[in-house]
Amino acid sequence: MDYRFLGRTGLKVSQLCMGTQTFGWGADEPAAHRMASMFVDAGGNFLDTSNIYNEGQSETMLGNWLSLQPDRSRLVIATKVFFPVGDGPNDTGLTRKHIFTQVEGSLRRLQTDYIDLYQMHCWDASTPLDETLRALDDLVRAGKVRYIGASNHAAWLLTKALWISDKHSLARYDCIQPHYNLLNRAEVEPDLAALCLDQGIGMIPYSPLAGGFLTGKYTRETVPPDSRGAQNERIAGYRTEQNFRIVDALHEMGEQRGATVAQMALAWLLTQPFVTAPIVGANTVAQLEESLGAVDLRLTEDEMLRLDELTGVDRNWFRR
Repeated sequence: MDYRFLGRTGLKVSQLCMGTQTFGWGADEPAAHRMASMFVDAGGNFLDTSNIYNEGQSETMLGNWLSLQPDRSRLVIATKVFFPVGDGPNDTGLTRKHIFTQVEGSLRRLQTDYIDLYQMHCWDASTPLDETLRALDDLVRAGKVRYIGASNHAAWLLTKALWISDKHSLARYDCIQPHYNLLNRAEVEPDLAALCLDQGIGMIPYSPLAGGFLTGKYTRETVPPDSRGAQNERIAGYRTEQNFRIVDALHEMGEQRGATVAQMALAWLLTQPFVTAPIVGANTVAQLEESLGAVDLRLTEDEMLRLDELTGVDRNWFRR
């Protein structure tokens, strides 16, 4: 497993980040611990969770596993805050009050003294950015948080946050976690990707396999009855002829390399110059093992151009 700097920081993270949203949902605690250990044994050091994943169970399971590790300092643990955790008027958002309350809960569930990367899960339109950033700066100065990042933030908003941090000498967002994959390029390209390249922001995309659609398990004729595509409208919406052609191309290219459709979809992300580490989740050890098989794969220029044509996006924008 190779390691990459997280944006312009000196922090090195593995080129795949393990997402733990399935902990307490698709994976029970023994399975979660097996997968986390397997990921670290393969060279991974970067694990991502959130305070709201499965009502805190994800952080709790990850924390129980973390407490068994011989050296906490070798791992990079990321979590998030924003979404409601109760019915009270202050139980949500990115206010100083909510952030300070929730960071303590995350630290307790994770059984650690500090969070390596603390991310704002979504934009809070009702709270001034400077309030959020000052609260985060205080957490960094207190040693409870090492680095800060954002998720689901548009390029203009991330730019505004960087300006505020620069103007007031506050800790800045050094990482962005967007929804990005071969079927959902518009949220990132070109604006957010160009900003990351220009300002040295690390990018750790979530849903790299489009909810399982980019594994090849869906066909033009059938949807597995136990899959998310049978219940999730967004994933069901992926079933277009254009998207099936993309899967067909990944399958064809993968056959020539001895790689699966999922591995080729991850390789496409790993080839992008602005992506630091795609976040891979899994319900089973077999799924995680398949994702880990992508770490040495990179696509050729011809393969990237073919996928550009199929997705209708010009990847060469960053060379202009």
